[in-house]
Amino acid sequence: MSKRTYQPSKRKRMTTHGFLVRSKSKTGVAVLRARRRRGRAELAVKKSK
Repeated sequence: MSKRTYQPSKRKRMTTHGFLVRSKSKTGVAVLRARRRRGRAELAVKKSK
């Protein structure tokens, strides 16, 4: 049987959806701006402890 779809990895999560990555691209900045406008508690994924 094949693996399930979600195989979590903290590094992959941060390098794909992290704040620094969002900040680099024009569209990523737009995403952050939209999330700020909505009043999101978290703008991008955080490292879990």
